[in-house]
Amino acid sequence: MSKPIKALLFDKDGTLFDFQATWGVWCDGFIADVSEGDAVMAAALAKAMDYDLENSAFLPSSVMITDSMDGIMDAVHSALPHWDRDALTQYVIETGSLAPQSPVVDLGPLLGRFRANGLKIGLATNDNEAPARAHLTSVSVLEYFDFVSGCDSGFGAKPEAGMLLGFADAMGLQPSEIAMVGDSTHDLRAGRAAGMVNIAVLTGPAVADDLAPHADIVLQNIGEIPEWLGLE
Repeated sequence: MSKPIKALLFDKDGTLFDFQATWGVWCDGFIADVSEGDAVMAAALAKAMDYDLENSAFLPSSVMITDSMDGIMDAVHSALPHWDRDALTQYVIETGSLAPQSPVVDLGPLLGRFRANGLKIGLATNDNEAPARAHLTSVSVLEYFDFVSGCDSGFGAKPEAGMLLGFADAMGLQPSEIAMVGDSTHDLRAGRAAGMVNIAVLTGPAVADDLAPHADIVLQNIGEIPEWLGLE
């Protein structure tokens, strides 16, 4: 690192929260609700979302992992054309906001440690901003964040760099003083485009071989960041 890290910008799903443990539960319930016992419809929806119903697991290619809300809704609505798209989007947002979150580590003490060491903390997610804030609130950590951006916050979506540069501007920092922390190549491509340090974590669907070419360091989870940074 040419400059000391002064801020950390986190992805949400697969980074702060275990992706499969959180969204697999939601997806099982969502598919059951909207298919209303129709096995053909359930199978079509699972296929559109690249979701393995039998094992309650998202495939690495799933739109839930790789895309923003608009892309997710394109896929979901394609399997549920009888739904009004706006109503379906609202249903997805409302139920998703209530999805029980499974933090990868005890977030409060970790985020508090970052703050105690003078680091600014931000969130950049391809989820919408309101559900993101709801998820952070549900585990009592929203107060630790200086910046929260979703794909609907006006900065665009990853892998474009808009959210990341918005965070840098808001904090008055150079991108090179910030580490982007994420579990997907979308996160890391955005980090590279913004000129940030990239920290990859293995708490999402991607494996180390996928992430390493785009990362400055690959860690098991965000709990290893303090040691890597040499924090007190």
